[in-house]
Parts: sequence; structure tokens; C-alpha cells
Amino acid sequence: MTSTPQADSLTFHTASKRHLLVECGNLTATMALHHSLEAADLLGVTELIPAARTVLISFDPARTSAGVLAEAVRGLGHTESVSDTAREVTIDVRYDGDDLAEVADLLSVSPAEVVNRHQAATWQVAFAGFAPGFGYLAGDDELFAVPRRSSPRTRVPVGSVALAGEFTGVYPRSSPGGWQLIGRTDAQLWDLDRQPPALFVPGTIVKFTEAEREIVDLAGSSAGPDSSDASGSLSAADAAASHSLEVLRPGLQLLVQDLGRPGFASMGVSAAGAADRTALIAANRLVGNAESAAGLESFGGGVLLRSAGDGVAAVTGATGTITVTAADGTVLTPRLGEAFALSDGDEIDLGTSQRGVRRYVAIRGGIDVETALDSSSADTLAGLGPAAVVKGTTVSVHDPRTATHLVDPTPTGPRVLPQAGETVTLTVTLGPREDWFTEAGIDTLLSQEWTVTHESDRVGLRLSGEVPLERARTGELPSEGAVTGALQVPPNGQPVLFGPDHPLTGGYPIIASVDDLDLAAQLPPGVKLRFTTSAQPTTAHPAEAPRLAQAPRTNDNEG
Repeated sequence: MTSTPQADSLTFHTASKRHLLVECGNLTATMALHHSLEAADLLGVTELIPAARTVLISFDPARTSAGVLAEAVRGLGHTESVSDTAREVTIDVRYDGDDLAEVADLLSVSPAEVVNRHQAATWQVAFAGFAPGFGYLAGDDELFAVPRRSSPRTRVPVGSVALAGEFTGVYPRSSPGGWQLIGRTDAQLWDLDRQPPALFVPGTIVKFTEAEREIVDLAGSSAGPDSSDASGSLSAADAAASHSLEVLRPGLQLLVQDLGRPGFASMGVSAAGAADRTALIAANRLVGNAESAAGLESFGGGVLLRSAGDGVAAVTGATGTITVTAADGTVLTPRLGEAFALSDGDEIDLGTSQRGVRRYVAIRGGIDVETALDSSSADTLAGLGPAAVVKGTTVSVHDPRTATHLVDPTPTGPRVLPQAGETVTLTVTLGPREDWFTEAGIDTLLSQEWTVTHESDRVGLRLSGEVPLERARTGELPSEGAVTGALQVPPNGQPVLFGPDHPLTGGYPIIASVDDLDLAAQLPPGVKLRFTTSAQPTTAHPAEAPRLAQAPRTNDNEG
């Protein structure tokens, strides 16, 4: 692992208007390419997501292009060996996993030999994914090629040491999973108070040793990204804060969101953040906050808030009634996309969403919660960030005097958003795995009407069509990076449109990606979709272009 792959061994795939997928011949070549890309720091590259055979490159279209990047990647030269500079970690393991005997039978060796060779091997973190802190460790012993369980467990205990394919891994939190369990450890894989929070980052050398001390049974623990001390409290500000909001009714789902936490893909953490970034930015501008300030994201409406203290608020996104009732009974009806004053005791009632599905509430000063990786956003898949806001919660607000940005008094006006039963046309970019589908399958994607089902959330929208997408290849891909807006196709041929909380990696082929992510965030269940392609150039995502120009529920089948 001392140099990048030969240029003629690389294959380049379009993953979106902002992403290029580079495919290598094997895992070793992929690890070397990822290391070289990190060292090269190519112009316009914003993030790298390595996987089993690919590296997904996220880039700023205002600074570079897929073609320029492909040429630059082909020209990468010799780099230092990853193992020459990598840090080393030792993990104590009690080898008492439920699947140890079955693994031994599968490998035609004794359980003792499985344990001995697992400890004797040198393992290196190839990439991260599935959950924050989960690393895919590749070893130097060819013995370990273990199939996943035919029936995944609904719950794997935190700290489980497991095998699948050519990899070993340790579950950083309790979660569903299909890997073969051979042991357990009390090592803390994810700790927000540690730098970096993930114990396993790409390139880390890992040695496993037999534990000499008793390990507490952690089967009932859910420590990790979803633990309360790591996820951020809704009482970060002092109880005597000058302004707060009491949640009298949260509606279907009420979350704290900002613009997310990009830059942590190497630790298995997706950017997450507001689903409709344009709407959150507009709300913040209206009240004089920084664009990245945290606000409230409501799914479906039905929210009732009571203001403690005076302030300024704005609501953007999906259409629907907005009613402010003062303590003396006076009723006001602010318009969507227009700032309005709040007095102590005022109640803000957001009616059911009529067009679109997500509404954003910004308060001057911004929502004040503890951050996780420098972001206040709630990642519903990873369990990272503040928990969903429930009835009776008091949400603190930063001192309005900290909002030093100029107020944009121009009303944003309602956008033309869809409602159930209507048909919306979305432009898509084919790739990276359209070659896994027949011509008839691609034609079906672009000609057939699809319905957004009720099995939809921030992780993904499940789509239903009369004719499933026909595959040209069967089976699954080696795990590879996925982008927000990707149309991933499981074996049933019915696509899933990935939302902001999607898994970083997955093994089902992605046929295309949706270009307009903000519109995708406003698709309610029951809306009809048609997909079309366009050769017209697309600018950077409106919420990310300024930031980048100055410096982008389904279960992942990996666990």
C-alpha cells in the first residue's frame, strides 16, 4: 500500500452534480487512493468518503468540475504508505460471541484458531459508515472471509466485535445488524469529548488482544451517539434566559436544525442539517440571524409554542396558517416568509401544512442547544444532536443581541410547493450505477409515475411505481458512498430517495440523484413524481455555494 492505483485501473462515475465516484480494483488500491487524495488537497474538493472499492469525492462546482478532478486524480503520484504514519489502537476483547462457533465452522477451523488469528492479524480501518464511530477494518489474514447472517439481528449489543465479508468491526452503539458476533469489548468507540470523537478513523492500525479483566455486560446500554450527554440538551442556556419557547404541542415531528455538520464523513457522520436549507436560511435572514443559526423544523405543522420574553420570529417553508394569540386574547395572522414581533406570553400556532410538508421557525438570536461536532442539528439516523422536541419542553433562545447580522426585511413570499395527489417533475442526474439497470429499467425510471409513500422520513422517501426497475445485474455492490438526493434501488426495484439523514454508505445500486434537494424535502406522502434528465449545467446548492466558495427511513444494509 505504497502508491496510488495506476490511472488505467480507475473508473469514474457521475454521482451527482456535485459528486464524483472513483472506482478502484480492490480495497488496498482504494485505501491508497484515499490517502493520496487527502495528501493532495485538490482544489474544490470539500469531502472524501472512502468505501470498499470506491472513493466518493464531494466538490464545489464553482471551483472545479468532475472532468478536471478526474484528470487530477489520474495524475496523482507516489505517496507515503498509509501504515508508515498511522496511529495504532489496541482493543481488549472477550471472545464469547454468539456466532463464534458458527464462524469457525464456516472457516473450517476451530474457535480457538479464529480467536488466535483474529488477534495475530494486523487490522487497518479502511473506511467508516453505518453509524458514527463504526469502522470497517481490513486485515492481512486471508482466512477472514465471512458471510453475513442470513437473518440480521434486530438488536446487536454495544461493543460487539464482529466479522462480515473481509472486514471486522466493533458496534459503537446498540443497533440492528447482520454481522457475525465473535466477542465484545468495553472500548468506547465514540466520545464527543475526545479528539477525534471516533476511535476508528481511516488509516488507524488496530490490534485485538484477549481481555484479562471482567467486562461489564453492556447489552442494555445504548452508549454512543444516542446517549443523552452526547446528543445535546434543550436546556443549554440558563433557566433565566431572556427568551425561550415552551412547546405546548410539537405536531408530528419537531426538530432543532441548522445547516448541519459537513466534514466528518471519515468518522461515519453525515452532514444532516435542515432538509430544506433554503427555507431555514430565508427565515434566519428575516430575523437578522446568521444563515447557519439553529431553528425549528416542523414536519406536517400542528405546532403550538408559547413565547417567554419578547423577540422577533419568522416562519418559512410549507404553506399553512400562522396564528399568534397574545395574552390578552388579541389574534394576529402573520404571513409566511415575513418577520413578526413576539411579546411575552404570545402563542404561535402553526396550522397543518397545506403545500409542502416542512416549516421552519427562526427566532432572533437562534435556538440555544448544546452542539455536537459544532452543529445543533438533529441526525435522526445516527442519533446525534438534540432529541426530537416533545410536549412540555422549554427551548432556550440565544440573547437577541448576539444576532448582529442585518435584517433582510424583504418578504420571501410563498414558493410553489406540492400537495398530495399533484404531480411534480424532478430533474435527476443519472449515475453512478445506472449500468446495473437495463435500458428498460432506465426508461421506466424516466417515463413512469412514482408515488411518495407514507414510509418516508428524513432518512429517505420510499417510492412506489407500478413497474419495478429492471436490473441488468443481480446481487449487491461492495459498500460505497451515497449522497443526499440519491435514488437507491433495493432488490424489490422500488427506489428510495435519500434525505439529509441517509446512511453514508450502502450496498444497493444508485441509479440517479435528484438535483433539487430543497424541493425533495417538501414532498408529502401521496404526491406523484416524474423524473427527467437535463444536460444543462447546475450551480452549487444555494445553501452551500457561498460557504464553499469561501473555504454540500431505510436501514443501511451494512450492519
